[in-house]
Amino acid sequence: MMKSLKRNKLDRIAFFTILSLGCAACVTSSSTGSTIAQGRTWTSGDPDKAPKNVILLIGDGMGPEQVKAAGMYANGTPGTLPFEQFPHQGEIMTYSANNSVTDSAAGGTAIATGVKVNNGVISMAIPGDGQPLKTVLEKYQAAGKSTGLVTTTEMTHATPAAFAAHQEGRTQQAEIGQQYLNTTRPEVLFGGGGAGMSPKAAESAGYTVVTNRQQMQALDTETMTRVSGQFGRGHLPYESKGVGDLPHLREMAKTALNILDNDPDGLFLMIEGGRIDHAGHENHLQRNVMETLQFAETVAEVLKWAENNPDTLIIVTADHETGGLKVLKNNGQGQFPQVSWSSHNHTAANVGIYGWGPNSDRVSGTMENTDVFYLLLGQQYVTGD
Repeated sequence: MMKSLKRNKLDRIAFFTILSLGCAACVTSSSTGSTIAQGRTWTSGDPDKAPKNVILLIGDGMGPEQVKAAGMYANGTPGTLPFEQFPHQGEIMTYSANNSVTDSAAGGTAIATGVKVNNGVISMAIPGDGQPLKTVLEKYQAAGKSTGLVTTTEMTHATPAAFAAHQEGRTQQAEIGQQYLNTTRPEVLFGGGGAGMSPKAAESAGYTVVTNRQQMQALDTETMTRVSGQFGRGHLPYESKGVGDLPHLREMAKTALNILDNDPDGLFLMIEGGRIDHAGHENHLQRNVMETLQFAETVAEVLKWAENNPDTLIIVTADHETGGLKVLKNNGQGQFPQVSWSSHNHTAANVGIYGWGPNSDRVSGTMENTDVFYLLLGQQYVTGD
């Protein structure tokens, strides 16, 4: 069984001790001057030696109790979601450079760049020299792979932004959208419309624009090269309310993979179940469970694709936990469990990480969220547990 994923009192004491000692347990990047968590030491690595295909799925706000509750509802038993069957599992710590409780900007940046930053920062060296931090998506672009971002939130929301934009503040969504379309230019951008994205801007940047499920599924995925899916305005609807003519996360992921897999050099794709977090902020169990289950179905869809593409690394994790959820009683399949919530905000709880495919054996024990960056690049750790 995987260790309990609760962050205990000693973790919090250690965090604030680190801050008070000037981050004595951290190292500083010579190129950025920014703080890098010193958990495991990784080899320098080479994206060319990584798996051909790298797929990262992030359940925003999805802590261990969210996973447990969803498994109970869906199957009557915890531990039964698709990613919980992955051969390699562990947990990650989520604190940011300036807070024991991260936000999605800092959490996403840690995963995307391997660097701890302050809450609210999108892939910039803050603290540090304020320069952009190169992301795993950008590294894989440089290695010749096609790339994509898929989310159920606004396309320019904090988590996807951390992989393909650089801003001092997460609220700079117009600038984030411009960077997507004119600077980093991932081949696939699927998410909620508005908030810095518009069909006109995307078309002007050379993207084909689709705005509903029917248009997305009508795409010729064998010839399509650059697509912006702008579905509605704002976040996509909760699964429990029905998504209408907009696509489900699993459908967006399937289409994205079918577009990106035409590249003989491989792909990097980040897929976010972003509304798990929103339901956690609301302490709304039904919405939380249904969003987590759609995320789990998306993992299953990715696994199905990977069966025909064996040189594929799949990592499933979260950026943080939201709501302080605690499952109190299993009420059986088809019934929501009895739970309690301790917060309407993010918490400092550790979250799960699950690995499948080549190099996934490097998922183990308790890891820093910054370790995920190196893991995605196919690097090996040379010190640490």
